[in-house]
Amino acid sequence: MPEYLSTAPVKGTRDFLPAEMSVRTQVFGHLYDVLERYGYLRYDGPILEQAEVYERKSGQEIADQQLYTLTTRGGERLALRPEMTPSVARMIAGHAKSLSFPVRWYSHPNCHRYERPQRGRVREHWQINADIFGSESANCEIEMFELIHDLMGAVGATPDMFAVRVNDRNLLSSALTDVVGISPDHLPQVFALVDRWEKTSAEEHAASAAEIGLSDKQYEKLAETLGAGPALLDELPAEVKAESNLIKVLSSSAASLVRYEPLIVRGLAYYTSTVFEVFDTSPQNRRALFGGGRYSNLASMFTKEQISGIGFGMGDVTLMDFLDTHGLTPQPRSEVDVTVIPVTEDLADPARDVATALRKAGLRTSTPLELRKLGKELTRADKAGAVAVVIVGEEDWAAGRVTVRSLATREQQQVAVADVPATVRAMVSPA
Repeated sequence: MPEYLSTAPVKGTRDFLPAEMSVRTQVFGHLYDVLERYGYLRYDGPILEQAEVYERKSGQEIADQQLYTLTTRGGERLALRPEMTPSVARMIAGHAKSLSFPVRWYSHPNCHRYERPQRGRVREHWQINADIFGSESANCEIEMFELIHDLMGAVGATPDMFAVRVNDRNLLSSALTDVVGISPDHLPQVFALVDRWEKTSAEEHAASAAEIGLSDKQYEKLAETLGAGPALLDELPAEVKAESNLIKVLSSSAASLVRYEPLIVRGLAYYTSTVFEVFDTSPQNRRALFGGGRYSNLASMFTKEQISGIGFGMGDVTLMDFLDTHGLTPQPRSEVDVTVIPVTEDLADPARDVATALRKAGLRTSTPLELRKLGKELTRADKAGAVAVVIVGEEDWAAGRVTVRSLATREQQQVAVADVPATVRAMVSPA
């Protein structure tokens, strides 16, 4: 007996059959439209990067645990990209002299991380990235938050379905040092603790705090500070708040778009100030959907120029879970709008001519590849979701006409060949 290979995709990856691909195409098409209405230009880059790019800037979890690496025959260490931001920073730095800053770019790459597959996490995912480079203005933050709301609205979400939770790492650093009394040397470890605060128990928090070296009093103050919400801002030094773009956002009309949360810190090491995460508010899917922030030093790996950036990455897995949770997932599109069926093989060429005219009119049109009985072809067209069929018969064709049948009403009419596109268009898109 032959040993057949498995038909299952590699663990943590997914196959997308046409129906699911149709859903994804619709969803992402809406998102592209919004991004381009804001003036974002699409770019792309290689799936392979120098491994050092991620080891230096993406953070310990990605670099040590999630990175797919390989060594070339020439000894070069490469990695499958786990995220797009370091790649776009490289591209921006490499082309900085030819760019007119600030720039708005977006992409939709697939990324790879060696994670434990579970709800919301796989090993290969697609992610819409949107970034602004070359400006430190708080208007960038405001635009990001407006953009997020419009993107979510484009897929059918209402503002009550999600929350944009925001923080500033500099404000958090001040809270930890000035309010809680934590040593600056301990900040990276405490940031990591804060990042997993909502995912772990109070006992685990206390154990981690003790391991870091915090006293019981400091731990109690830390818990109080993280739960203080907007009231925490009143305790922070005025000079720290004066430098924060987030404070400017919270003082603007855009304040209603976001919610200040001391717990938001983001795990990626390159964020330097503003950070944010978009959360699903449904009890059935209460989790972070995507997030981002500002990075002032990411391009410094590639250039001495200071190029500030801010952006976010919206992953496909959590987005699709969100749509499913809220009943917003669109239905797959039908295969075709219309099928042109020749009654005999001799009429295959005339049928193709009619199909060509329909396609030029913007209608998705198929013809049989292997001619079967008319009844079977009608059934096949119905299953394909066709709204109408065009039947090309010998006597009709000789008289310059064809039969157009509605698959919804089963009514049919004889139509002049030249009028077929308009007739079918009226069935597909009734007034």
